[in-house]
Amino acid sequence: MSIPGIKHRVAWTLVAEIGTDMQVFPSPAHIASWVGVCPGNNESAGKRKSGKTRKGNRWARRALCEAAWVAAKAKKSYLAAQFRRFAATRGSKRAIIAVAHTILTIGYHMLQRGTIYQDLGANYFDQRHVLRTTKRLVKRLEALGHRVILESPVLSPQAA
Repeated sequence: MSIPGIKHRVAWTLVAEIGTDMQVFPSPAHIASWVGVCPGNNESAGKRKSGKTRKGNRWARRALCEAAWVAAKAKKSYLAAQFRRFAATRGSKRAIIAVAHTILTIGYHMLQRGTIYQDLGANYFDQRHVLRTTKRLVKRLEALGHRVILESPVLSPQAA
């Protein structure tokens, strides 16, 4: 229940449908495929066809999608940042399936390792690619008519 979006009812549903023994599933990809939140992949002769997700356990899938919608509304959360990132290019419904897949993967690792959830933060993707984020923001400011001059921060001897 430490994952954003998962409360009592969703947790009970997932435990009832999936169980707590993760030895049944060799990897997170297997459990995602069983639940039906894995991305579809239909390619023939190099041409990508429908990427529809497969049918799986409908109760677990619905619970995960419900948790994903709640997690997408959270403020300053990794899952909300992931939702916004995917929804901008692929649409909100595909983004929900991606967030549900992430929640299931997190839950798998938590049950397998016996750990608690630690959020990566809303700015995880910006910190991961600092140069790319900087270029994108400079380009947006220049498109608005501003002139941008970047200066690298100078560390004082006391800060180092």
